[in-house]
Amino acid sequence: MNPEHNYIEINRKAWNNRTDTHLNSEFYNQKGFLNGDTSLNEIELNLLGNIKGKSILHLQCHFGQDTISLERLGATVTGIDLSDKAIDSAKQIAKEIHSNANFICCDIYDLPNHLEKTFDMVFTSYGTIGWLPDLNKWAKVISKFLQPNGQFIFVEFHPVVWMFDYNFEKIGYRYFNSGPIVETNSGTYADKTADLTISDISWNHGIGEVLNSLIQNGLEITSFDEFDYSPYNCFNKTVELEPKKFRIAHLDNKIPMVYSITAVKKIRINFIISTVSW
Repeated sequence: MNPEHNYIEINRKAWNNRTDTHLNSEFYNQKGFLNGDTSLNEIELNLLGNIKGKSILHLQCHFGQDTISLERLGATVTGIDLSDKAIDSAKQIAKEIHSNANFICCDIYDLPNHLEKTFDMVFTSYGTIGWLPDLNKWAKVISKFLQPNGQFIFVEFHPVVWMFDYNFEKIGYRYFNSGPIVETNSGTYADKTADLTISDISWNHGIGEVLNSLIQNGLEITSFDEFDYSPYNCFNKTVELEPKKFRIAHLDNKIPMVYSITAVKKIRINFIISTVSW
């Protein structure tokens, strides 16, 4: 069988295999998180604003650090992820720290079969859409679960980053989506020396593809920004400019590394025109 035809199970296995290593990594700083540290970064915190009392759907939540961080800010939050091991961990963490965050394990495209309510916000961030082959289906899910005038908050690694090889020495991949990228690599971004060999399937998505998928599914873009740093030290050959701001050392500020989009679900108004006979 062609591996891309079974990408959901292949990627579920990949993320299941990463979960324990991530939970125990300095990268995720689980000890600090359990003691009250937020996992959210300045970029998304500025976009989210005051979320107290808001209902939020968090897509591709991994083991729930951001989900619980959103809940700590006063929101009612539901996190979704493909990995059953990550979701089991999220539920255990929430129970341990008495969080009311809710978690659902399913493929994002299958979410309408697992959830019926709508939300004030949909949030997703960092390393998410590259695991999805069809952004039109992704945007349909976002639109379905947003209330009228609901807000979508999105922060993601810039597609320019994914064009490079792992050491940022040459262009190795296309900017645009030209089909599945099937790879097997050692370690993981949270611990590059981890004794792991993981196969997965991903896709590159240009920003035009992202924006058009949202627009075509009834979302109005309210902001778009690009950043010349990453808040995570998850790439090779990085240098830290200041706390939680990393660049590729030899590229300095020459490439964008992260981008953000905010959008609002437009209200459909149906006008009824009546004719009066005099």
